[in-house]
Amino acid sequence: MSTRTIQTDDLDFELPKELIATTPAEPRDSSRLLVVSRSDPSRLEHRVFSELPGLLSPNDLMVFNRSRVVPARLIGVNIEFGSKFEGLYLRSDELDGEYPVWIAMVKAKRAKPGKRYRLIDAGCQETDILIELIERFAPEGPGAWRMRVIGEGSSECSSEAMLDRAGHTPLPPYILAQRKTRDQSPGDAFDRAHYQTVYASDDELGSVAAPTAGLHFTPAVFDGLTARSVRTSEVVLHVGAGTFKPVESDTLDEHPMHAEWCSMGSAADLFPRSDGGRTFAVGSTSARTLESFGQLHEENEHGEPMPSMHSTRILIQPGYRWRWVDGMVTNFHLPRSTLLAMVASMLEVPGEIDGLERIQAIYRIAIEEQYRFFSYGDAMLILP
Repeated sequence: MSTRTIQTDDLDFELPKELIATTPAEPRDSSRLLVVSRSDPSRLEHRVFSELPGLLSPNDLMVFNRSRVVPARLIGVNIEFGSKFEGLYLRSDELDGEYPVWIAMVKAKRAKPGKRYRLIDAGCQETDILIELIERFAPEGPGAWRMRVIGEGSSECSSEAMLDRAGHTPLPPYILAQRKTRDQSPGDAFDRAHYQTVYASDDELGSVAAPTAGLHFTPAVFDGLTARSVRTSEVVLHVGAGTFKPVESDTLDEHPMHAEWCSMGSAADLFPRSDGGRTFAVGSTSARTLESFGQLHEENEHGEPMPSMHSTRILIQPGYRWRWVDGMVTNFHLPRSTLLAMVASMLEVPGEIDGLERIQAIYRIAIEEQYRFFSYGDAMLILP
């Protein structure tokens, strides 16, 4: 818990809309990399992401989130009136008789139980899959529904297979809006290939947004890490719809932090580290996982076995004491967001450097230097 009250206004900044990236750098590791240091406020370097391995030291550990993005965006039409339906698949629920049931965020006019919509695939073709609204689902917040999934053979078809056939890549709304403004339409096949890390696991399908700091990594970068004797490991955090939720309260402490399931994965045997090496989280999701389990470990006075899975609502903001993470690879985040607060926390030196002031200064430089922002944008490396 933070010992100071963080005003949400302190996380605000003006970003020229032309700096919102609507497509990624090609190749992935040609994106720009802004390098800063927690311990040396004067350090600020403009690099290219492919140079990352040379900026690290032997025995450093990089921890990745290997969750895979679901084609979770749903588009459909009302079968009676033709009105538009939009949704975001969150997860599967129990069967309703012979039919699968999904939990999803829904945007539709006069949504009510019993309404049916036919899903439209990424090629703008109607599918044989119908969804029928059952009831609102309060635990996931306003706009969430339980829905019955009806289609030919749906009782024998997995949710994964139906989403693969009828779902769309769940790009953040700001990318979709800017593409519309700029008249860009690279197509869903493009986004399915690019809005996914190269190391995402087929066994860990569950995120409705990409862990975007990992989008910059390529096999060549991994080869460079190996050559540099930098170790790698993986955790799992399935990114939920709450990642899109803006902070609407006056202070961060008033913000209802969303829950996300995470596990330590192959990193479980490495923590807490005792070899003196530095740990870098690749993205906020890896950081949330490591710090959540770091807190659990610290609170585990009786040495009981750690849980394999944990539902975390951790909110990392200035005043937070980092436990297991020493540095980060991260993208440039939305204003007034909990992710920006996390980065500000990492850049703070209690009694010496105000993290909020520092992140604002760094972002001003990034804007002046025309860095590309948000999910498909450039990256920042925070050294210890």
